Amino acid sequence: MNILRNYRNWRRYRETVSELGRLSNRELSDLGISRSEIHSVARRAI
Repeated sequence: MNILRNYRNWRRYRETVSELGRLSNRELSDLGISRSEIHSVARRAI
């Protein structure tokens, strides 16, 4: 079960990083996120 949960968390993390990475700096700014914060935001998402 831990392996499955870890895999799902990893996929959710990667999807979040990918989605946020596709946004422009302006769009990220509108969300209150800087490009350098994408990985920490994605970690918090899981």
